[in-house]
Amino acid sequence: MKVYRLSKSKFAGDLLGHGAEIAGGRWNSKGTPLIYTSQSRALCLVEVAVHLPVGIIPHDYVLIEIEIPDETKVQVIEEKLLPTDWNSFPHSPVTQNLGDNFVKENSNLLLKVPSAVVSGDFNYLINPRHPQINQVFIVSTKPFGFDERLFT
Repeated sequence: MKVYRLSKSKFAGDLLGHGAEIAGGRWNSKGTPLIYTSQSRALCLVEVAVHLPVGIIPHDYVLIEIEIPDETKVQVIEEKLLPTDWNSFPHSPVTQNLGDNFVKENSNLLLKVPSAVVSGDFNYLINPRHPQINQVFIVSTKPFGFDERLFT
């Protein structure tokens, strides 16, 4: 299975989830490491773009393609089981608790979650503390240029 993430180039090789651990996110609290990835390059772009200021074109980003063994068991969070405000901004503590528990339980390498930005699409959260993390590989890292029309 291939998943994708956009990152500043200096963090491109991080498969330890340090960025999410420091900042927290929709699916984790500060202090819990996670690697946020998306099912497609396009979703990856949208997931990053919603957090960037209008009018400022980001630079020094790379697109990272990550390979995860196909036989990897995936834990799934179904949108219909989430509270109605799960995709609100700022993040709901409910979703953060789900991600934190996923890492704490350490039963699975992958957590499939609905995208809060593109309904019907999915993100994959990688647990960097899971024993199978050594089977996750960065396939490629390529410079990524954002289309300026997204920010004007």
